[in-house]
Amino acid sequence: MDDVAILRRVEDVVRDQLDDEAIALTPTTRADEVDGWDSLAHVRIMIAVEEEFGVRFQTSEITSLKNVGGLVELVKARI
Repeated sequence: MDDVAILRRVEDVVRDQLDDEAIALTPTTRADEVDGWDSLAHVRIMIAVEEEFGVRFQTSEITSLKNVGGLVELVKARI
């Protein structure tokens, strides 16, 4: 699966978790740039991404993420 396909699926997860179909993510998007993406939402989003792709992340990996592109790379390394 390529980066664009992963990004689109992550975007769908974020839209679903934040209940906002207008969200548009890019690899450089940071959580603090997305309305509603706070620390609690971050936990929900990470769990939903794990479920979406059938992967598991280490806490240290999740806390070291800087942007959506980092999440895409993390998913890509696991699938």
